[in-house]
Amino acid sequence: MTAASAPVARLPLAAVLFDLDGTLVDSAPDLAGTLNDMRAQRGLPPWPVAALREHCGSGARGMLGEGLQVFPADAAYPALRAEFLELYAQRMLRLSAVFETVWPVLDAIQARSLPWGIVTNKSLSLAQPLTEALALRARAAVLVGGDSTPHTKPHPAPLLEAARQLGCPPEHCVYVGDDPRDITAGRAAGMRTLAAAWGYIGAAPAVHTWGADAVLKSPIDLLNCLELP
Repeated sequence: MTAASAPVARLPLAAVLFDLDGTLVDSAPDLAGTLNDMRAQRGLPPWPVAALREHCGSGARGMLGEGLQVFPADAAYPALRAEFLELYAQRMLRLSAVFETVWPVLDAIQARSLPWGIVTNKSLSLAQPLTEALALRARAAVLVGGDSTPHTKPHPAPLLEAARQLGCPPEHCVYVGDDPRDITAGRAAGMRTLAAAWGYIGAAPAVHTWGADAVLKSPIDLLNCLELP
């Protein structure tokens, strides 16, 4: 694996794609807040946001698993997931924000006339209003959600759909994400992959074992990897 500062632009770069939660946007306060709203309704004390943060990359599944010990195989999961998503839609813009150090990176990418886009497992019904409110959607050349294709990450279909909409070969794209599924999906799509170590990494497996082309300690490291000024 290359170091964070080593360039990975082996082929002409046509586009940069990003995961959303934990990569571009810190949505942990509202995801954790939704879980704690559910706990409060059940007479349970709030769960520390710090303890939930590493599970935010898994959305409702991660919040319900860590905060209520309810998992997809459980009979109660579908109803609780629907409840979580309904509550989250009502509060997802309360505290969520673009990581401050992401803005200059997006500025530098656009200054080079490189298109960039977002590929997330969040449904478009959530991703669209979130990215619009945070001034990302107007700048992003493409937004692919978890329901844009029949498959979600780690399947490569969403990334391939983004490349199709951009009209560029997948091998000329870079995908940046903070979850092993992002790297698996990017590699399967034939893209170069970069792991965002500032995101919702969690304790295991170690980010350096994901198989990404490089691990980025901060968003600004992306510019060095892509050899952008």
